[in-house]
Amino acid sequence: MGRLPAPQILVIGELNVDVVVAGLQAVPKMGVEILARDCELTLGGASAIFAVGMSKLGHPVTFVSQVGKDQFGDFCIDALKKSGVSTRNVARTDEKTGVTIALSSSRDRALVTFQGAISTLTAKRFKLSLLKRHQHLHLTSYYLQQGLQPSFADLFRRAKTQGLTTSFDPNSDPKGAWSKKINRVLRHTDLLFVNEREASNLTGMSTARSAVKSLGKLVPCAVIKLGRKGAIAIKGNQVFTDSGFKIKARDTTGSGDSFDAGFISAYLRDAPVSECLRIGNACGALSALRVGGTAGQPTQHELADFLRSAESR
Repeated sequence: MGRLPAPQILVIGELNVDVVVAGLQAVPKMGVEILARDCELTLGGASAIFAVGMSKLGHPVTFVSQVGKDQFGDFCIDALKKSGVSTRNVARTDEKTGVTIALSSSRDRALVTFQGAISTLTAKRFKLSLLKRHQHLHLTSYYLQQGLQPSFADLFRRAKTQGLTTSFDPNSDPKGAWSKKINRVLRHTDLLFVNEREASNLTGMSTARSAVKSLGKLVPCAVIKLGRKGAIAIKGNQVFTDSGFKIKARDTTGSGDSFDAGFISAYLRDAPVSECLRIGNACGALSALRVGGTAGQPTQHELADFLRSAESR
């Protein structure tokens, strides 16, 4: 019997370039010049990085977004095409393409974002009939996408009524307000992904275990990404943990989005949550070995090789 085709994924969200400055020798301060070991212009945006990660793992991906009619927009379109992601639903606007400057060290990163076309993408830009041809919808960057934000809950509600599963990675709130309106989205969310800081801000809990239990009361499956400490998840009343992989990280930009892609790819194949965590951590680790969010993302073959190598150590 042949292998079942991979579920088709719909991603609606932001698309920009990342200027990744990696290997900082000190913490940046205004008025002070510091040195870095590397710098790359790469495809950026949590939604775009996730879309490429899913494509590399063998899923057909429809990506809905917009960029400017400028060189950065050309760069984004070309990068998506090279990664196997269709650009048919990526619009070109008169606004500038968004830019994120990622100041990255082996432990953490700081982001400076010019939103540009990111903030004006709205649900009016695309046809909701797109939902019919897919099995899963992923949304991210809730607080960054002011134009799309009011439609998040309705998009998920419509997706659920048409039989799609949904996943949501809200990312951080640049304003630090953490509006409770996000709970409207969580009502229609199957899989929720946050990092440790975001989990604390959303729940008010001080530990990952208490936060994941709180989030588990809101969604069927919640995952907290813990960086070098791995990840913790809850489904139903059962808590799962995975310690991740010991690597020498080069750049953590996009590693969380690569984690999401690995976890969701496994989850949609009905893998146990413990295996989903392991695969998510592997995809995140592989991403962190390269500069930029997409360069280190694995294919299924590369992922299998990495997991076999890790098990043999």
